[in-house]
Amino acid sequence: MNKETLKKNLREIPDFPKPGILFYDVTTLFKNVECLQGMIDELYELYKDKGITKVVGIESRGFILGGALAARLGAGFIMARKPGKLPAEVIEETYAKEYGTDTIQLHKDAISKDDVVLLHDDLLATGGTMAAAYRLVKRCGVEKAYVNFVIELKGLNGRNAFEKDVEVTTLLEL
Repeated sequence: MNKETLKKNLREIPDFPKPGILFYDVTTLFKNVECLQGMIDELYELYKDKGITKVVGIESRGFILGGALAARLGAGFIMARKPGKLPAEVIEETYAKEYGTDTIQLHKDAISKDDVVLLHDDLLATGGTMAAAYRLVKRCGVEKAYVNFVIELKGLNGRNAFEKDVEVTTLLEL
């Protein structure tokens, strides 16, 4: 996948969701078949030999490539969601945000200790949501879990939210 093609097709929206924020809109990457197929192909190449049995997509943009990648890898797909969205018994992790806290949940029976898990989301900024999801997966007894994002905002140092032994990969750094 040509990273310049991704950059060219990524929409930037200034002052969203509030003044001073530059929002990177990945929906333009999903609607472009070359970008979408290229991202799926590149993610598949990164993880095809890792023994992945479950892919966890983070609500909500992580569901798109996470689901497609799970199918391509022959793995199950698990949704990590905000409270009140999952119908069965859940486990949850609360984490600090810039202003207050938030919570992420998984179905209690979604992952077993024998799974090899890939967690996926669209954007690594501060890393709080993904770090909480990673902790949830580890609470399930999983020994090996990988973390992946489409985009990493380097200036926000989101990798610091993870222990040094966590393998974090991104397709594009901005």
